[in-house]
Amino acid sequence: QSSELGLREQLQDGEEKKPHKCSECGKSFRWRSNLLEHSRIHTGEKPYKCGECGQSFSWSSQLLLHQRRIHTGERPYEVQQPFPCPECGMSFKENSALVRHRRTHSGERPYECGQCKNSFPTSSLLAEHQRIHTGEKPFGCPDCGRGFRQKSSLVKHRRIHTGERPYVCGRCGKSFTQSSNLFAHQRSH
Repeated sequence: QSSELGLREQLQDGEEKKPHKCSECGKSFRWRSNLLEHSRIHTGEKPYKCGECGQSFSWSSQLLLHQRRIHTGERPYEVQQPFPCPECGMSFKENSALVRHRRTHSGERPYECGQCKNSFPTSSLLAEHQRIHTGEKPFGCPDCGRGFRQKSSLVKHRRIHTGERPYVCGRCGKSFTQSSNLFAHQRSH
């Protein structure tokens, strides 16, 4: 009985923390602004319009990325990279990054897992792998508490809560939560 009461209290607490409920699907949000963004999934609303070409977007971040990539040719995350790979020509900002990259050509995997003997080209990939053995999930979702081994998995998961769909088809405007879904969709055109 006491565990049932505790569960009921937890549910009530959760409802209080997410008072903004979507009338279409029932999903709840902590902030009204998140609900408004989420509702665009159902309405198809695209209030952010490009002044150059007229293409519309559901989120301002999509419009900004579109403008930078398509109209200015800007690549906002690219920097000067003075360390080129002699094998493939790819360039890197730091020599240490080039050294790590060159392992993709040589196949060198100097970091070995002590438990299963799998080996990895970088220490960070080994550390990430070792979480399989330890069960460690250091990246927790602030909305639902679910844990993840990789930060990238948490980022993808959070789109469930925010409704964000950052990958947009340039031909029809349909948006997706993951790039792999966009690529699969684009093959249908």
